[in-house]
Amino acid sequence: MIQAIGLTSNPRKEFPPALDDVSFEARAGRVTALLGVAGAGKTTALRLMLELQQGRGITFFRGRPLHRMAHPSREVGVLLGDVPGHPARSVRGHLRMLCAAAGVPARRADEVLEVVGLVSLRDERLGTLSRGMDRRLGLACTLLADPHTLVLDDPADGLTTRERRWLHGALRAHAAQGGTVLLTTADSKEAARTADHVVTLERGRLIADQDAAEFARTRLRPRVAVRTPHASRLAALLTKQARTAHRSVEVVRESGNRLSVYGSNCADVGEIAFRNGILVHQLADEIGDMGPDTEPDPDSIEPRADEAPQDTYGNAAAVGDRRRRAPRAPKRGDGQAAAGDLAARSEMPRTADGERAGTAVREDFAAGPEEAEDEPSSKADGSRSSASPVDDLPDLPPPISVRPAPSPLRPLRYELRRAAGVGTGFVTVGVVLVVSALTAVMLARIGHTPHARLLVAWPRELPLPPAALGAGLLGAIAFGDEFRHPALAADRGTVPRRLGLLAAKLLVASATALALAVFTVGCDIEVLYLVYGRELAEVPADWLSLSASWIGLVVGCAWAGVLAAGLFRSTTAGLAAVVTVPIVVVPLVQKVVVGPSVRSAAGFPLRLREVLLSQWPFGGERYLAGVARVIGQPVGGAMTLSLTALLCAYLFTTLRGRVR
Repeated sequence: MIQAIGLTSNPRKEFPPALDDVSFEARAGRVTALLGVAGAGKTTALRLMLELQQGRGITFFRGRPLHRMAHPSREVGVLLGDVPGHPARSVRGHLRMLCAAAGVPARRADEVLEVVGLVSLRDERLGTLSRGMDRRLGLACTLLADPHTLVLDDPADGLTTRERRWLHGALRAHAAQGGTVLLTTADSKEAARTADHVVTLERGRLIADQDAAEFARTRLRPRVAVRTPHASRLAALLTKQARTAHRSVEVVRESGNRLSVYGSNCADVGEIAFRNGILVHQLADEIGDMGPDTEPDPDSIEPRADEAPQDTYGNAAAVGDRRRRAPRAPKRGDGQAAAGDLAARSEMPRTADGERAGTAVREDFAAGPEEAEDEPSSKADGSRSSASPVDDLPDLPPPISVRPAPSPLRPLRYELRRAAGVGTGFVTVGVVLVVSALTAVMLARIGHTPHARLLVAWPRELPLPPAALGAGLLGAIAFGDEFRHPALAADRGTVPRRLGLLAAKLLVASATALALAVFTVGCDIEVLYLVYGRELAEVPADWLSLSASWIGLVVGCAWAGVLAAGLFRSTTAGLAAVVTVPIVVVPLVQKVVVGPSVRSAAGFPLRLREVLLSQWPFGGERYLAGVARVIGQPVGGAMTLSLTALLCAYLFTTLRGRVR
């Protein structure tokens, strides 16, 4: 179960907090709906619960907060908004990447794809999916690690009636097996149809915490839905008739030619329309909202949850019969709550029309994407109708019986799938090679460029060569899915604060930068040979030290991009850190070392080399001398200083996050 205690967001300047001291529970084996209009604080509540936003309060998932779990993604499945994957990544590749992040076998991706009905679209790109398919993929992401708890932010937004039925059926199936489901919605009808428990928020405060039966009984009332081309005339006649008969009838003009009549019935409304010759296109009994003005007076004092009666607030929803079915055998320990809840409701008295008193009507849950026809529009609007019995809910993926032991290769496997799943890296490498070759040809034609710089296409006017900038960009885009994807952000094993993932990203970035450095020099030499002959394609005599400096520069740029992007959670910040080194840091280092002053540090590389040139075994002094020569260069020293600062900042934020 979920226990949210005192959730309060940090206020912004003079504005009140978006969420103020909200506490509620979501029990296992039940579907809990967090109800509220836009701006009520639903998404803020979920982000505070998942520790994705700074604030006060704490949330326990089966007795433990999220940051105390070794692998939270195996406990909580998260869906916030659209699936934020790379548009060019395939559906199956995206799920396989998440499998590596969650530490589950790659075959799990095919299992959840079959359950959500996306097997035929597994090779499609994420950017080409429709809204309904995106919702199915989002549910597949949440079910991937077989979590006990599902947390979803408005999962049915923008879906058709048929797609909503399937989604709600899948969530009901998860709850029937003992899992916990918490979803947000702005539609009170949807909350009453799909949830066992409804928690209502308004302006960041909790105003009602009710079972669905109580929600339907105390906060909804019947109405008559009328569609007629003469809506204004019929509304006036109904109002006049109510005054004459001294009856409390409220007529609300809605969009188009629709009227909602409260305090009357179909017979009376139909008789008045017939007597006055008014054509009626629709006449149906519904369970509707409390009226057109459910918002409290802004000047009034907003009551707290412990002060206000729970039957005087909120908007309404459609009600009717709950579909009853034989309970499934729970797969989780505390899943008997759902069976007990259904048994308790089965003892409720029936009303005159045979319906359970105060029980909410649910739409028929489709067994899958191949359901035949959508429901009539009257049923979608909340009209009372008898739900046809459905034997089984949609099947869920089989449980993961054996969890693989933690492995140091898990973050490396994830990083390799992330980097190879899209063509961005390959395109970047190709562009860098082409630009570098063209730059080398132009520099050779102009002249006045040293041979060493010519081979790497590094003009004196530019702070960095194309290969170094490309390596920095590849490092900066290494962090992206981690701070955009809630399914990854909920797992401490995959967020940028995890040192295992950082090591994997640095390792992959180093290998990529090394390959880029070698390919760039090789392409430049080949192009120079083809255009100008053997003279410009000769390898310098001190090629070993130059190669070490070149590889160190490219790898350092890649590392700077990785660290800055992970630290600031921004790809732009990562690339900016790479460009800042030669533009800002190098001049500062030169000014400090050899600038005009009483004492100058000129000759520091030579003295450092003399200190390190002691007798080392196996000729190690030669390698130390090479390292000292690289660090002694202005760009090398600035890069070393920047990497040290970024790494220290990264370690500081990691330790601070673990101390919480």
